[in-house]
Amino acid sequence: MSADPITDDVVALLARIVDRFVGSYESAAAAQGLTTVQAKVLGALGEPLPMHRIAEKLNSERSNVTGIIDRLEARGLVERRPDERDRRIKNIVATPAGAVLARNFRRSLGFAAEPLAALDPDDRVKLRDLLQRMVDAEA
Repeated sequence: MSADPITDDVVALLARIVDRFVGSYESAAAAQGLTTVQAKVLGALGEPLPMHRIAEKLNSERSNVTGIIDRLEARGLVERRPDERDRRIKNIVATPAGAVLARNFRRSLGFAAEPLAALDPDDRVKLRDLLQRMVDAEA
């Protein structure tokens, strides 16, 4: 760990939060009949995306994403559509059923919202801004 005890505390707390979030995420996905990766794909489809962009978002190989998309497509949750500008590119689009399932999944993620509700609005804004700075620093 670092020589700074405050940094050590923050890292340990973030690890606990991540563990709790992952557990909540897995339970919420399972309740919707999804794997966590399938839930991530549906969550990423706020707009049509080519498979290589989905693979980038998931930090996954394209070949793995193909199988995930195939299974979601078999369930009627996504479909492949030709890109409007380049018909060689197939975009993945959530079907209406897939969009409803993704929305239900997001709403069932209680862990993230419940502890934040304990913070007053100013503290939530500060936390958001600090987390954004951390995300921006890694980019």
